[in-house]
Amino acid sequence: MAARDRLLPLVVACPLFLQNVDTSAIATALPAIAQSLQVQPLHLNLAITSYLLSLAVFLPLSGWCASRFGARRVFCAAIAFFALGSALCGLATSLPWLVAFRVLQGFGGAMMVPVGRLILLRSVPAAGMVAAMVWFTVPPTVGRMIGPLVGGAIVTWTSWRWIFLLNIPFGLVGILLAWRLISPEVDEELREPFDAPGFLLLALGLTGLLGALEMTGKGLVGAPAIGAAAAVGTVAMLLYVRRSARMAAPMVNLGVLRFRTYFTSIVGGSPVRIAIGATPFLLPLMFQLGFGLSPLDSGLLTVATALGSLATRGVMGHAIRRFGFRPLLIAATAVSGTVYMSYGLFTPATPHALMFCTMLLGGLVTSMAMVSLQTLGFSEIPKPLLSHATTLSTMTQQVTLTFGVVLGAALVNATAVMHGGSSAHLTAQDFPPAFFVVGLTTLLSLFFFARLAPEHGEDMR
Repeated sequence: MAARDRLLPLVVACPLFLQNVDTSAIATALPAIAQSLQVQPLHLNLAITSYLLSLAVFLPLSGWCASRFGARRVFCAAIAFFALGSALCGLATSLPWLVAFRVLQGFGGAMMVPVGRLILLRSVPAAGMVAAMVWFTVPPTVGRMIGPLVGGAIVTWTSWRWIFLLNIPFGLVGILLAWRLISPEVDEELREPFDAPGFLLLALGLTGLLGALEMTGKGLVGAPAIGAAAAVGTVAMLLYVRRSARMAAPMVNLGVLRFRTYFTSIVGGSPVRIAIGATPFLLPLMFQLGFGLSPLDSGLLTVATALGSLATRGVMGHAIRRFGFRPLLIAATAVSGTVYMSYGLFTPATPHALMFCTMLLGGLVTSMAMVSLQTLGFSEIPKPLLSHATTLSTMTQQVTLTFGVVLGAALVNATAVMHGGSSAHLTAQDFPPAFFVVGLTTLLSLFFFARLAPEHGEDMR
């Protein structure tokens, strides 16, 4: 693999690195931000949900913008918007201003991720796609790993504002590298008309669904409001599906789902993504609230999943060549589901080394499944539809990861109530059922993966 082909995936994955560091560091710094802005910590949920809803609104635009203005230009502009939003967040003096600047950040984030993946798919030949996708997973994995440490260190030694301000130099470096490494040939300007009604329906649908999921269990709004948001989101999405089927150039062409490998990646891979959303949320809660570990000890344990994901780089290419996509997906998913269920067997007396090794294995096999899915899923998509495919993939990922967090919280809360307790006083015994359900959910993907043909992805081995 040429040096440029190895460096390009790292550069286009830089936005995922920034997003993961930003999100996990902010979660660590919420109490300090609340004290600085003189608001209640619970109200700072708006700083997180505003970014999420901004992503939902602007994600459908990413594919059209890339086709209309050129992927390289849109990618660099998106990083600039994200960095500008970060700088303004670091200067915010009140919660309303912080929320407004997080919306600007979300606009940049909505463009960065799907357009970056589009650039990778257009630039790397099929034979090098497995290696490229493996390298593509490295920056976000490192971001998840160091985010809590960065947030904790910054809040302890300086000011929470540096969490946002540090994105500025990273963003500038990302723009310079992207402009230099990304070939202008990826700028395929297709000049499709802008589907304004379709954009509004998708934005309303994603905002309603993600907003309802994010608000569930938070106590910020009542159940009727959450139900109304979910209903509005569902109706808007159904209207979009019906309308887009009759259009020649919809905002996001759902016709990409007719390709078997892409359908398997999007629909069949959703149970795996739900588990990926739930597990990082449940593990720290179990270690800190259930086992009584300190945040530092909990972080040192959960970093095992990120290290396992990084280890994928050393084995993925050989595994694909040796076994092929279908057997590898089936095996990795089966092991992932089993490992997730085994997390429920952890107790306060379980040796830390054993828990660390188990989570290391979980991170490795889950990452192998996701790299396989991300590579195979786009193998049949023709170039004119790549922008639609990457946009739909990112939208699906956002919804399923959010649903995973909500599912994990609901399961733990339900178990606590069954045990005569409450969500305010969780114990170690409240978590095993949640991990068991999450593991079983993962195994649902096997029904889709088993239907793949052995020859799918042969040109990428």
